[in-house]
Amino acid sequence: MALRYLKNVTTLNLEPSKCVGCGLCLMVCPQAVLAMRDGKAAIADRDACMECGACANNCPSGAITVQAGVGCAQAVINSALGRTSGACCCTLEPRGPGAPGPGAPGRA
Repeated sequence: MALRYLKNVTTLNLEPSKCVGCGLCLMVCPQAVLAMRDGKAAIADRDACMECGACANNCPSGAITVQAGVGCAQAVINSALGRTSGACCCTLEPRGPGAPGPGAPGRA
C-alpha cells in the first residue's frame, strides 16, 4: 500500500537547469519521489511527495522547491492513532470498495 496525496496537489517543483546531478535529493527522500535521468534529478512520482522538505533542504544548487509542512505526516500519525479528523488529503491505496480514507476528499 503506497501513501498518496490526491493527484496533482503537491507543491514540489524541480528546475532541471539548476540541477548539478549530485543525487543528494534522492538519498534523503523518504518516498522515492525523485530519480536520476541523464545525470540530473527528475520527478519520478510527484503524487508520492509528502512535502517534508528534505530534498529542497539538501539541494546545494536550489533546483528543488517545496512548501514543507506537516503535510501527510499529520495524516499518518492521526490514522495510526485512530483519528479521523485533522488528517490531510492522503489516502492509502488500494482501499476497500466504498471505504473512504482518513483524508478522503471533503474531510478536513
